[in-house]
Amino acid sequence: MIYRILTVFAVLTFSFAFTTTDNLKPKLENSEIEAIASSIPEDNKSNFESKVATLYSEFTTNNISVPAMPVFEKAIKGYEQLEETGKVGKKILTVIDFGLSSTKKRMWIMNMETKEVLFNTYVSHGKNTGGEFATKFSNTVNSLQSSLGFYVTAETYYGKNGLSLFIDGMEKGFNSNARKRYVVIHGADYAEPSFIKRLGRLGRSYGCPAVPNTIAKDVIDTIKEESVVYIHKNDNNYLNNSSLLN
Repeated sequence: MIYRILTVFAVLTFSFAFTTTDNLKPKLENSEIEAIASSIPEDNKSNFESKVATLYSEFTTNNISVPAMPVFEKAIKGYEQLEETGKVGKKILTVIDFGLSSTKKRMWIMNMETKEVLFNTYVSHGKNTGGEFATKFSNTVNSLQSSLGFYVTAETYYGKNGLSLFIDGMEKGFNSNARKRYVVIHGADYAEPSFIKRLGRLGRSYGCPAVPNTIAKDVIDTIKEESVVYIHKNDNNYLNNSSLLN
């Protein structure tokens, strides 16, 4: 959008340079500005799509498993906005696709500089979010449900689940109560693939994206301190109202 605004400014400046003071109105009407803006081709969208396509090609070339392209594109859109506002301190992007079964490795931790997938692993969803599949989401305290959207990782602490990582929700109405709800990343035995063999699905948390105990410390050490986490699901309410996707 900023590029388009600058372009409009340039067009207005050019038009003023070749307009006499007799013909110049004291103030341009909003409708006139909108008319000029609408006449300028919208290249931002195509540029973004081209950039995402290039990034996706690099990740698929370098790695065995990556998120689906539509999910990847949304993750990049939010990641870039958070980066532009100075909220990203570590160029790591974690994508969790809750559109997939909990029996699948639906969490990817990606290094945005090297284009390397550092981890592709299992991750649990909330007890009241669903069984094998995640279907219900909430930002409410004590809902025991997962929350969709973009987060920025924060500090670690030791709790009842051992080493745990605070994640701060960036989207009001969807995940802004994450810290108040103690929605954190931690390790859990019920997130191990052996649990799937016993029950046919992963175990469930109180809303936390829990990862296998065997790799929890490495995962947390990798993504702590201002990296981005995106939890995705094709949920119409979220997709239509997300401040970072719209």
